[in-house]
Amino acid sequence: MHFNTLVHFRQQMYGCFERSRDALFNLCDALVSEPQARSLPELSLSVFFQRRWPSVYEALQDGRINGERLRTVFVQALIESQPADEPIWVGIDSSSMERLEAESSRDRGMIYVPNMPHATKPVSVGWQFSTVMLLPEQPSSWVGVLEQRRIGTDQSAIEVGIDQLRALVPQITRPVMVLADRWYAVARFVCACHELGCAALIRLKRNRKLYRAAPPRKPKQRGAPCKHGPLFQGTRPETYGPADAEWEGSDEQGKHVAVSCWKGLHFREAPLADVCVIRVQREAARDTKRDPRESWFIWTGSPDVPLEQMRPRYRKRFSQEHGYRFLKQDLLWAHAHLRTPEQVECWSWIVACACNQLLLSKQLGLAVLRPWENTQRTVTPRQVRRVMPCILQQ
Repeated sequence: MHFNTLVHFRQQMYGCFERSRDALFNLCDALVSEPQARSLPELSLSVFFQRRWPSVYEALQDGRINGERLRTVFVQALIESQPADEPIWVGIDSSSMERLEAESSRDRGMIYVPNMPHATKPVSVGWQFSTVMLLPEQPSSWVGVLEQRRIGTDQSAIEVGIDQLRALVPQITRPVMVLADRWYAVARFVCACHELGCAALIRLKRNRKLYRAAPPRKPKQRGAPCKHGPLFQGTRPETYGPADAEWEGSDEQGKHVAVSCWKGLHFREAPLADVCVIRVQREAARDTKRDPRESWFIWTGSPDVPLEQMRPRYRKRFSQEHGYRFLKQDLLWAHAHLRTPEQVECWSWIVACACNQLLLSKQLGLAVLRPWENTQRTVTPRQVRRVMPCILQQ
């Protein structure tokens, strides 16, 4: 990659700003190059924001961004930067933005707030966003944002996620692999992946009920044919039966890992969408909620699933958690106290533009490291962000 690639991406991004484009573009440059800012007004102190601090809020209030066109720009730029012989790994998940005291803000809903100390009910009020991210080969914060969309109070995260995949997958000419958390292990999402022709590896709740194929109809049998076969449920070992495929090996610590697969299962609401249920048992796990000794997944791709690759594949999804942390802690995604949902949506697109510029700038090989930071490790987005003022000047 050379500077012309980044210049071309920035020109296309600028063309997607339909109103107040100069102010929005300055705001994006200030965000990507000002790591010391801890609030929106402080971004106006950047040398790349050629306006006074009230213009930060005016840009988000008056600005208009063509989301469909910007999504196409993201897909073209980020997919081209991936190795040509590798499938495209995307993660889909939702994250919340708390706005408890903004009583005049529209369309707020109840959101889940994780890791609340001393809280009896980890819920609050705010907005929720569904994000589709391009995941790196190794778990890290180097993610690309392909789509950001707010989840309205009359919508669900699964409904919005399906709409996002339907808009993104047809634009990608290479095989797409979707990684998702256990909330997406429902019939609607599985059917959507089958329709789009993309494989999905989704974590599964242990108590979810699936069914085997219906037995053949007996001669002279009365009544409607049976639609479902015997039950399969992770909490009932008597429903397992013999596994269709098994694999045993060792993890990075040399501890025993066993993977079992049951094929030809389906959800009650989608009898025609077959999935494979995969159980991963790890000896080295601490058997806690975050590190369970037994994990369950469903796979919607080819039945000839390589079991030894299932666990490394799903580990890619944790990059989405690192990406969310970087968006919120460094790029101030959740620190912007805006008034209307439209302003929050505009700000989310600006944050996505800054994140994707950092991902493209990584290939330039430039970074600023502190004296105490390890020079042998792969550079982080935070380290590349420190050198962005020099890159933008060039």
